[in-house]
This record gives sequence, structure tokens and C-alpha cells, in this order.
Amino acid sequence: MKLFDLGFEPEEVISHPRHQAAQVDLVPLVERVRSCRSPQDGYELQQDLLRHLLEVEEHRNAFSKAVKRMRAGKAPQAGAPEPQSGLHLSDMETWIFERELCERIARQFRSIGDALAWRAFNHDRRYILALCRNAAPGIMAGKAGLETELATVEERWRVDGQFALMHDLTNCLRIGDITVWQDDGPHTYEIKTNDRYRNRSQEQRIETAYEAVRTGAALPGDNPGERLHDIDTPLRTHMELLQTATQRATRDGIFAAKVPGSRALIAVDLHGVISQDWTPQGFRQRVARQWDAARRRARIGYRLDLNMHATTLDSVSRDPLRVPWAVYPLNPVAAARLIGDVMTFVVETSGPSLAADLTSRGIPTQWVRPPGTEDVKAGEVVMEMYSGTEWRAPNGLTAKLSRTLQLRRSEMDRYLIELLDQNCWAAGIRHLLLSPETSDRPWPVFRDEGHTWL
Repeated sequence: MKLFDLGFEPEEVISHPRHQAAQVDLVPLVERVRSCRSPQDGYELQQDLLRHLLEVEEHRNAFSKAVKRMRAGKAPQAGAPEPQSGLHLSDMETWIFERELCERIARQFRSIGDALAWRAFNHDRRYILALCRNAAPGIMAGKAGLETELATVEERWRVDGQFALMHDLTNCLRIGDITVWQDDGPHTYEIKTNDRYRNRSQEQRIETAYEAVRTGAALPGDNPGERLHDIDTPLRTHMELLQTATQRATRDGIFAAKVPGSRALIAVDLHGVISQDWTPQGFRQRVARQWDAARRRARIGYRLDLNMHATTLDSVSRDPLRVPWAVYPLNPVAAARLIGDVMTFVVETSGPSLAADLTSRGIPTQWVRPPGTEDVKAGEVVMEMYSGTEWRAPNGLTAKLSRTLQLRRSEMDRYLIELLDQNCWAAGIRHLLLSPETSDRPWPVFRDEGHTWL
């Protein structure tokens, strides 16, 4: 949570004129993503999104240059955009604030690009999981080769009538430069200003990603056990509860509730809070009271050091595995508020309670994460599920086959933040435990996701 770690309060961020202007821009962009029906819709939305992103990144670059000059004892460069925070112009922290705020707003616009990618791939999570496996994109403004990419997008549209999505407009597409939707489906390409600089390893990574989607081969990376696994179960969630939560938080400021599957949810909307005219202390007391009550109803409030949570706060376009808020079945204004952290929600579970739930469903499970309140690290194993079968061989010996499935942060985050129905989630776990084709590091994909996301 970059800005908050630097000492800037959330209220300073949310009330900043740049941030407020971005909130206004986000609502129609969310609406346009959802209404995309044709290559022309995608092309025109991408052009507008590109304009927004380049403008904020150019300002970010200028503020970064000003910070470097001030650290060297110089004044900000002539023509630098003027800070809008109202803080003193002679303080370097003022310029750092503007730089980091621009980075934040750029991620918010990239979340619209993520939503456009999900729409274009028809909500097929397999393509996202396969094409996200590279480093995050850098700054687009001033990027070498940008003009060539733009020319390619324009040519595909003007000459062939095809939509070409620029990956740098997203956070979730990190392999290749553009994906073009042709008559036989999507194709991803590396774009070079000079063919002499074409990198075979980068093109091989694209081929590996598509082979993983087509055949279930290993995903790009060093672990051949990382593979996609289609789960023959439709995706089921509790999105209706999240819809209620966002509506009630907008009206009342705070909403907390039990979520089926040993979980509790709390949503807070800044505008709703302001309308209540609470004191800061009164607000904190209400949050604590409602959150504790929701935990008790969910029976997860007894050992908080054994709990695990997922939050939306300052998370947009950081994790390529998360579904973008713009395709959640929420009011466009609520989606924009989640993107901009004007509204946030947290979902929490008790590890032992969740393990007991799965065990009661016939899936022996153990919560293995040690007690503690620190954040879970990427790749950390938090829970293990087991299966075992045995049979008697003709020679009188007994043969046993067992499997252990380790659950890491990314899958737990999905269970929490996407409000997966526990029956659906358990069916996927059972499928992976019992299937002889399950790899050492499976990435499950449920059916019919398009029925959940907009």
C-alpha cells in the first residue's frame, strides 16, 4: 500500500483533485467495458483509455524528474505540472506525493484494461492465467517501440477490421505485446521496431502459453507441474451478498455480514461514512463493533491469529490473478469506487474452521499456517488437503495411493475475494485430489465463468 506506507493518509489521497477527477472518468469507462460488443467498440475504448493512461504517466514522469532534481539540490524543472494537493511547493514530499498518486491512478486506468482483456477473452480465465506469467508492465509513456505498437493496432483495425489489445494497457497480460482477435481466435505477438531484435525466447513463451490453454501442457515458467485443470463444475459465488454490501455501505457507510463458508465480510464506503457525520472515534467504534459481530456470526472470531483475510484496499492492478472490479456484477459507480478505494471491503476466514468445513465434506484437511497476524507471503502454503485409496492386489498385498494438495495464498485469496460458494470450491478440490491427471501444482478453472462476470 504504497502511498499509505509513505505516511500519506487515505483521506489525503481520496480527496486529491487528480484522484477525484479519475473517479469521474472511471464510471463511463466501466460502463463502456461492459457494453463492448464488437471490434469497433474495443478499438474506440482502447483509444480513449490510452489517452487517459499516457496523460497520467507523462505527469508521473515529470514529477519523478522533479523529485530527482530536488534531491540534487535543484529546483523542479521548468514546465513541470503543478502539484494540486495544496501542500507546500518547496517540500520534496509534496512532489513525491504527486508522483505516487499518478502511479496509483495509472493502475486504476489499467484495471479498465484488465476488464477489457477479460471481456475480449470471453471471461476465459485460462488465457489470463497463461499470459500473466511475466514481470509487471513498466511505464507506457515514453516507451521505446510504442509508436510501432500503435501503428500495428491501427493497421489491424483499418485494414483487417480486427481488434488488437495492447498488453501495456493492462496488468494481467504480461507475455507478448499485443493480442489480436482473428477469425480463428486470439493470437498474441511480440512487436519489434526492427526484426533483427526479435527474441526467440519471448516468442517461445507465447507458444508455451497457448499450448497450455489448448492441451493442458505446462504453463510458462520453470515448474513443469504448473498446469491448468478444467473443473467440470460451474462457477458459483455469493455475488448477491457483495451487491447488497456495496449498496448498504453506500447508504450507511458500513456494512458487515456473515458469508457462508466460514467467512465474514465488511464493506466501508467513504461517501457513506461522510454522510453519517461521525467523529473519527465514533467511526472506529462502529467498524470494530460491526466487524466483531460479523465474525461471531461466522464463528471465526475466537482466535484472530489463526484468521486470514483478503482486502480490496490499494490492490487494483497489482495482482494479475484477480478479476478486475469492472466486470464484477456491481453498479458501475460501486465498481469505480472499489477501483479508486473510495469503497473497500475485507473478507476474513478462520483457517481451522475452514479446514473443519472441508473435512466434514469428506476431504481431510489441515491448516498448516503458524499462528500470527502478519500478511501471508506469495507462494506460502496455508492449508493441506489429503486423499487416500487402497485396494488388495491378487497376491494378497494391500496397495495404497495417497495425494496431498497444498493450498497457497493465491487460491485462498480467490476463495475470499471472489466469494466462491464453498460447495463449488470443495467440488474443485475433490476433483483435483481424485483425478489421476492432476499435476503437482494445479491451477483450477471452473466452467461458465461468463455467467458470473459481466
